[in-house]
Amino acid sequence: MKRCFIVWLTCGCGLFAMGQEPEPILPVVDTEIAARVGEVSADSIEHYIRTLAAFETRHSLSDTVSDHRGIGAARRWVAAKLRSFKVGDGSTMHVSLDPFEVKPGPRTPRVPRPVVMKNVVARLQGTNPADTRVILITGHLDSRNSDVMDAEGVAPGANDDASGVAVVIELARILAAHPLPCEVIFMAVQGEEQGLLGARDMAGKLKQQQANLVAVFNNDIVGNTLASETGKRNDRTVRIFSEMIPAYETDEQAAARQALKAENDSPSRQLARYIKMVAEAYLDSFTVTLNARPDRFLRGGDHTPFSQLGFSAVRVTEFHENFMHQHQNVRVEEGNRYGDLPEFVDFPYAANVARVNLAAIASLGKAPGAPESVELKINLGNTTHLQWSAPTSGPPPKGYYVLLRETFEPFWTHRFFVDGTSVALPFSKDNYFFAVQAVGADGHTSVPQMPVPVRDH
Repeated sequence: MKRCFIVWLTCGCGLFAMGQEPEPILPVVDTEIAARVGEVSADSIEHYIRTLAAFETRHSLSDTVSDHRGIGAARRWVAAKLRSFKVGDGSTMHVSLDPFEVKPGPRTPRVPRPVVMKNVVARLQGTNPADTRVILITGHLDSRNSDVMDAEGVAPGANDDASGVAVVIELARILAAHPLPCEVIFMAVQGEEQGLLGARDMAGKLKQQQANLVAVFNNDIVGNTLASETGKRNDRTVRIFSEMIPAYETDEQAAARQALKAENDSPSRQLARYIKMVAEAYLDSFTVTLNARPDRFLRGGDHTPFSQLGFSAVRVTEFHENFMHQHQNVRVEEGNRYGDLPEFVDFPYAANVARVNLAAIASLGKAPGAPESVELKINLGNTTHLQWSAPTSGPPPKGYYVLLRETFEPFWTHRFFVDGTSVALPFSKDNYFFAVQAVGADGHTSVPQMPVPVRDH
């Protein structure tokens, strides 16, 4: 027997009742985005990875003068490649080598001397000048050997992380020709292996600029499918890591989270859920699994500095890691080959990871901005009252979805469409979590926003 829910919707004409069942959450499949996803080329990704590995080492302290070896040559090649892409009508792309100086000290133990590092940054202007949103996709350009201080030895870094940089370059190639309403930043970051240095510099700059950075996609180690030790293979799944309790919270934000008991609902976790829901609609038999921790066990990556400054940031990484081909000197030992070489990269798998990124970024870019000032009224009773404000950036919404899930469920399961900015639902706050997302005329949705509890006066 079907359940019938009575939903009270508040709109411009006042409070009214309507019989409506919550609908399951199904993503929109956009033919334009599907076409862009179809443009991702495993051959192009292979070319980028092999080219980057051919610089022999991209250690952050390696040669910056040579045109054939070291981090300097690699930076210049990535910048030139990004500049070569044709930019579509109504947009521009500015490519720069963004310098920052690092000095030795207690916070930089892996930097023994002063050095100027440079992130490769391509900023693709959005087609809507009024859209202030920014989406950032990054991979780290530097590589390393077993000894993280070895700046001279061969360190191809094919998977860690030429694979992530290749994803960034491939998305820049495609999106440059088909820009989104909002700005997209493509970044090959330096200094990850020496302490997340380039990401920390960029995150600080965007924070200082008060950039409306709505999402950070960090692609780090995205080209391997075979697990060391176990020999298991998985070429159909990519992991996304996102923080549970935010690394950065104001006192008010912490109080709201504690009141809702929403430890599984950080902004980064909402972004991770969004990526899974949207991207899987565009890929055949390739899935996204969400890991409920900021990163792998006792490890970190370039999304971390962004999370620490309050931005929504996730790490995208392969399902299985092979530690014979990660942070290892190139060598043969007891018949086993070690080293991060291109022949150990699964290029079609890396292409699928690029498609996940592209589907999510394009969907987010074409959606309205997220609703603002989402509030849940505190009162006794079995009805839940929510209200919010319209987004101030992005395409205008045609309405909103109010999402719900039972407290034991990891994903949003159902939604109601609302054409106003408040709603009263006959669902108890005790039994459900709620969120609100804006929906555009073409069906694209923003990342869900959790409410803040407020007194019902």
